[in-house]
Amino acid sequence: MDTALRDTFTRLWNMYFDGEELPITFGIGESTGAVEKAPVPKGWRCLVCDLARIRKGISLTFDGESLSCSGAQFYLGYTTERRPEFRYFLSYGKPGVEGERYKRTPEIVDQMDRHRETIPSAGKCYTFKRWDQLTEKDSPEVAIFFARPEVISGLFTLANFDQSDPNGGVICPFGAGCGSMIFWPWLEQQKENPRAVLGLFDPSARPCVPLDVLTCAVPMKKFEKMIGYMEESFLITPTWEKVKRKIRRSGEIHSR
Repeated sequence: MDTALRDTFTRLWNMYFDGEELPITFGIGESTGAVEKAPVPKGWRCLVCDLARIRKGISLTFDGESLSCSGAQFYLGYTTERRPEFRYFLSYGKPGVEGERYKRTPEIVDQMDRHRETIPSAGKCYTFKRWDQLTEKDSPEVAIFFARPEVISGLFTLANFDQSDPNGGVICPFGAGCGSMIFWPWLEQQKENPRAVLGLFDPSARPCVPLDVLTCAVPMKKFEKMIGYMEESFLITPTWEKVKRKIRRSGEIHSR
């Protein structure tokens, strides 16, 4: 990690986003033992809930043993197979399987999962760190912002700053909360021109985050460009000054 870039973004973020919460990051690789491993869950647990510790500045590594949710194991690449009943679980259910009713029919689920790519993470671990905890030894692949609408609007607009295609800067694919933060942005990171990913629209993950918070996950290839654009973008205009005042008010309301 280029620590000069780390510090430059932190300075600009505090300037233009009024000291809002810094992003968390993840990289995939061999475990060095330098970062604490997340404990094995005693029962089912959503990975999104565990990321709250990262947001507070506690760095953690995760592997397949750290995940009790089959969805997280799938999206993070520790298994390539869905549970046999998944097509019913995501749709209307069947005897013995309560359906989430996120898809109308099992056939839609089948079609959705056809030809799904996977992250090659077998034998590797995910290292999660908050942005300000990164060192020169780290190789983050994605920066994940947890933010309210005014901040999301700034990230969304900055992600589209160098794009002529209205869909070329940001995508919002359907999937689990961890999929929108990890799976989809990692796939984008492998592309020549990656896009940011809006997420946390998954109702099952919403209990794990504060009121009014969504995510914007940005592949590092794109994020480095976005940082470079900050001081020539809309962020220096009177329009953004008005939004900054809303960011301050929103922060005051949510801190009560």
